[in-house]
Amino acid sequence: MKKLFSPVLIVILVLSLLVFSATPTSVSAAVSRQNNYPIVFVHGLAGFDNLLGIPYWGGTYNISQDLASQGYPNFVAAVGPFSSNWDRACELYAQIVGGRVDYGKAHSEEYGHERYGRTYPGLYPQWGKIDPATGMINKIHLIGHSMGGQTIRVLAQLLENGNAEERAVTPGQELSPLFNGDKKGWISGILTIATPHDGSSAAYAALDKNSTLQQAIVFLSALGGASCLDVYDFNLDQWGLKREPGESIASFLERVESSNAWKTSRDLASWDLDPEGAKELNTWVRAQSDIYYFSQAASCTYKSLLTGHQLPCVEMNPLFFLLSCHIGSYTQSQPVQIDQSWWENDGLVSVITAEGPHLGSADQIIPYSGTPQSGKWNYLGKLNKIDHTAVIGLMSLKDPRPLFRFYAELLASLPQS
Repeated sequence: MKKLFSPVLIVILVLSLLVFSATPTSVSAAVSRQNNYPIVFVHGLAGFDNLLGIPYWGGTYNISQDLASQGYPNFVAAVGPFSSNWDRACELYAQIVGGRVDYGKAHSEEYGHERYGRTYPGLYPQWGKIDPATGMINKIHLIGHSMGGQTIRVLAQLLENGNAEERAVTPGQELSPLFNGDKKGWISGILTIATPHDGSSAAYAALDKNSTLQQAIVFLSALGGASCLDVYDFNLDQWGLKREPGESIASFLERVESSNAWKTSRDLASWDLDPEGAKELNTWVRAQSDIYYFSQAASCTYKSLLTGHQLPCVEMNPLFFLLSCHIGSYTQSQPVQIDQSWWENDGLVSVITAEGPHLGSADQIIPYSGTPQSGKWNYLGKLNKIDHTAVIGLMSLKDPRPLFRFYAELLASLPQS
């Protein structure tokens, strides 16, 4: 199979997120506001919170700032752009409540990286505590784009169920609160946007996904030198991939190339975004009965009358053309069956996988009819002629704020409890 991914392509995709700023198709209004829980935004693969003054969420339109002006409190998280969903969920938890990241004793020993990460002051330290004014739990909503949708699902699973493996090997006084499994009711609503819940067949365009990721980091670091490392945060500290004070670029690149991170295929984004990895994740990450789940897909392809394949629309960013064509015609029978139902896509993610988890999952996906059901995926449908990054306001000249005001209104309409 011809290898479509390359370090140069990944660099272009990452850096081009800065260039432009998405618009929704028309969306129906939600009902009146019932809660004022803050929204936490979680970016996808290669994402960031703010880079060179350009926010990931909305580009120059700045979705976070706009929602705050509309009376919707919100926070923007920044987790490892290339890390696994487990590691990202642990980082997200620490970022919200405050404290040091604990990746878990069992997990860190299994994959061979450091157990502890960075320490954060807390975006919303009162999360999960009882509000004395209402007598109810301080909850949040979570919105995830692309891989960010997988990450917030993992966080919700761990909050309510914890992890038996971590409890079995960790002394009680050392156990991270995230793994206790006693945090039911901390999340009100989850909304995923263009999330590859079943992975993306774009993963099969790369012969060695971990090597490609490694090469991309080396290339970026070598290209930008110290300034690149200062501006773009790879957040792979748990693997020792952090440039130390006074360390030369050459020494850092040597450590990147020899890191144990590339010797495993199952604790990096490259595995979780692979359909096999996504299926594995779906077997243990389930929709929680008390949380309202929403999903939104994007589509920017059309069916070829000649071949029946899905081809990029003119509205798609040309950077996605090759991968979109790959997704739009790719099939396989194993290890995960991929047929023509996967072909319609937004440039990186198939529409069907953005609906919600199918592979290895018992979660129910239902069309959103105006009255959401908890514990199920309320599918909001697909946004037409809008690609994977344009949907969040990047690499597009259209305004994403109406769509995200709708999202905020929808989440605020959920019952307070």
